Amino acid sequence: MNHLYNRQSTKERRRELRKNSTEAERRVWRILSRKQMGARFFRQYSVGLYVLDFYCPVHRLAVEVDGGQHAEEANRKHDDERTQYLASQDIKVVRFGNNDVMQNLEGVWQKIKEELDKHGS
Repeated sequence: MNHLYNRQSTKERRRELRKNSTEAERRVWRILSRKQMGARFFRQYSVGLYVLDFYCPVHRLAVEVDGGQHAEEANRKHDDERTQYLASQDIKVVRFGNNDVMQNLEGVWQKIKEELDKHGS
């Protein structure tokens, strides 16, 4: 049986990513945890071979917090492939740069809330 979500093979990697989260990821988690958005999110949730920073299964919404390395060509290509794969699984991806999170957390909150509202939150 092929599991799409939270595969055992990604368990240790997901645990490490949670343990070593960035300040920007911790700030976003504070607004997503405890259902403050009216929806339940999970940290470091895997879909297929990809580990998502934050994921709300009910609304099929992934929230990604990207550091500067995501601007590099190879990483942009990987992010595009990943987004296409997730779209094929009917998962919407919303991306924020670390700077966006650190300088405009309210704007990040608003954008996530808008996406949840689009999906009937």
